[in-house]
Amino acid sequence: MKPNLKACGQAMVTAMVNAALAVALMLLVEFAISGSFQIPAPYLWAGLLIGLVIFAAQFWRRLRLCRCTERQEATRSQHKLHTDA
Repeated sequence: MKPNLKACGQAMVTAMVNAALAVALMLLVEFAISGSFQIPAPYLWAGLLIGLVIFAAQFWRRLRLCRCTERQEATRSQHKLHTDA
């Protein structure tokens, strides 16, 4: 359960930062084009979609990395037990 929570937390932080940066960039371009800071609803939906996609990808990646690390640690501890005997 702990690797799931750790992967979820790391993925959530990554997704929120990237989504916020994407929305900020869209607003900056909008300001450069129109000269006003109005926040159109499609920009918010695009930011949400970007955040969800990044969260899903990062969660899958980090969960796989955590599981690989756990397996390597388990293998090392088993190997250490066999060599100590």
